[in-house]
Amino acid sequence: MSQSYAFRAVDSLGVKVKGEVESESPEGVKELLRGRGLLTLEVKLKSKSAELSFDRFNRVKLEDLSLMTRQLSTMISSGLSLMRALMVLEEQTESKRLKAAVLIIRQNIESGASLSDALARHPKIFSQLYVAMIRAGETGGFLEDALIRVSEQLEAQARLRRQVRGAMVYPAVVSGIALCVVAAMLLFIIPVFAGVFKQFGGTMPSLTLHTIAVSNALRHQWYFFLFGSIGIVTAFRRWKASKSGQPVWDRFRLKAPAKIGTIVQKIALARWARTLSSLTSAGVPVLEAIDVTGRTAGNTVVERAMAAVHNSVQGGGTIAAALTGESIFPSLVVNMVRVGEETGALDSTLGKVADFYEEQVDAAVKSLTSILEPLMIAVVGTIVGFMILAMYLPMFHVYDAIK
Repeated sequence: MSQSYAFRAVDSLGVKVKGEVESESPEGVKELLRGRGLLTLEVKLKSKSAELSFDRFNRVKLEDLSLMTRQLSTMISSGLSLMRALMVLEEQTESKRLKAAVLIIRQNIESGASLSDALARHPKIFSQLYVAMIRAGETGGFLEDALIRVSEQLEAQARLRRQVRGAMVYPAVVSGIALCVVAAMLLFIIPVFAGVFKQFGGTMPSLTLHTIAVSNALRHQWYFFLFGSIGIVTAFRRWKASKSGQPVWDRFRLKAPAKIGTIVQKIALARWARTLSSLTSAGVPVLEAIDVTGRTAGNTVVERAMAAVHNSVQGGGTIAAALTGESIFPSLVVNMVRVGEETGALDSTLGKVADFYEEQVDAAVKSLTSILEPLMIAVVGTIVGFMILAMYLPMFHVYDAIK
């Protein structure tokens, strides 16, 4: 029965190597390492508990993947063999999940698979875009250049994601604090006022009665709120990921008010232009580049548009002509693509389009944040004001009765 073993070894240059292999016995591990030209120092059976790590459930960060890709390109361009470079990456990579993937990739290559085929067996780590660019580099004999382009693509994607997330930190913090304040008032302050009002008796205003009812429900039936919120979020996420719900959600995001739809469109265009530019510059055939761009677009509207572009180009048409009929692509993009096709510099033109929209996203997100800040303050102030009013209205009635 095959088991997982952790090993330490040295190569012919005296460089230490660590990793994991599957074998039936420690002797089998030593024999396998000997066949790789390694001298075994230590072999240990990996325990089951060691394999159970929360890191397995974590996604590989774009920054880690980009760094690994750039390191692999540097080592290959320096003259190291692919196998030797992968061994070094196993030693240097900090992400446990990525380290385990590199180990399996190296084992697959030793078994006769190409690098792109080995990468394709880990779709949750290496996207279709990644695999397509590496396959083009292998076919054309410029693997190190393809790896550099992949790392640049990943860095641009990470930069765009940081822009959006960074701008949303302040609104998220304000929303969280506001929610905590409202919950604290309903759980601790409103009940005190409700107890005082009961001592006076009499009829309370409807606004006060509703506020007290919400407070009592939150205090005594909190599990309904908790499990109800979890159920709503879970149902929404499943619907959003379904074949019927995803197109509806993507169309809604593109038409969302308060400049949100504009930002979503610019993010989609920046990602589309960057992906297609990277694929074409890496030497991927046009039809395959269009197909991969559509599948990795992250938006069904763009995906369907790229399906129409694929059919147009396959029939002898141009990309620009096919984009003209798609509403998500403005005239600026269409004209830039047309110029790129006519001059034979489509990859650099698309790169400029991606740069332009990434800058536009940054400006639009900052503008949206400046709008959201006073809007959120007004909403929170209104909610707190209604609650305060609900508590003070009965006091006014008691004061009038005393007079």
